[in-house]
Amino acid sequence: MRGLEAKRVLITGGASGIGAATAARFLEEGSVVCVLDRDAEARRMIAEELRDLAGAVDADVSNLKQVQAAFGEAIELMGGVDVLINNAGISIRHNFLDITPEEWERVIAVNLTGVFYVAQTAARHMMERGSGVILQTASTNGVMGYPYYADYNATKAGVIELTKSMALELAPKVRVCAVAPGYVLTPMQRAEYTDEMLEEVNRKIPLRRHAQPEEIAALFAFLASDDAQNMTGHVYTCDGGETAGGLASR
Repeated sequence: MRGLEAKRVLITGGASGIGAATAARFLEEGSVVCVLDRDAEARRMIAEELRDLAGAVDADVSNLKQVQAAFGEAIELMGGVDVLINNAGISIRHNFLDITPEEWERVIAVNLTGVFYVAQTAARHMMERGSGVILQTASTNGVMGYPYYADYNATKAGVIELTKSMALELAPKVRVCAVAPGYVLTPMQRAEYTDEMLEEVNRKIPLRRHAQPEEIAALFAFLASDDAQNMTGHVYTCDGGETAGGLASR
């Protein structure tokens, strides 16, 4: 991709899954990369796996003070932040009627409030510098109804609207987009499936397979690059065609 060489990239939730694949992709593009993750063991493992990382910093994105401290640490490690991949998130599979107030508040705190905290902190830095790119992880769950994830779905819909509003206010200095993955076969996701369950889900996807984390990472890299300089304020879906139709695609 054009323009990613030496770009300074911060990736939240960057120590595993899509975040780790995205860190690897930006390193391949010649970027300077720092990951932010609250999981100490995952940070240790990603630092061993990706030796060229500028750093792996600790923060719970739902805690504003921790976010601000970690962002300051990332600036010290890299000299600034040109690109934010605002990716950290959690989900809990349960029936809507069984969601407790504590579970609701936790999912909202990480997936929406945390995205806001990191985005606003990064945006202030970028607006002061005069340029930047903020890319946020949404989900097809934010544009379609899915059972058993009502709280998660609500947060991802919120991320989409937050993205659009930010793009309008931060233009022309800072571009803001969201990526909405469908089913992605991360190691954690694969561990939850039997072979039969995996095949059942694959049958409802037109391309008949889950995305690989590296494919989502490639979309992030493109949107951050100079090849996407006219792209802001929109959500880009990568779901194998799952949401292209209605009942016929299910």
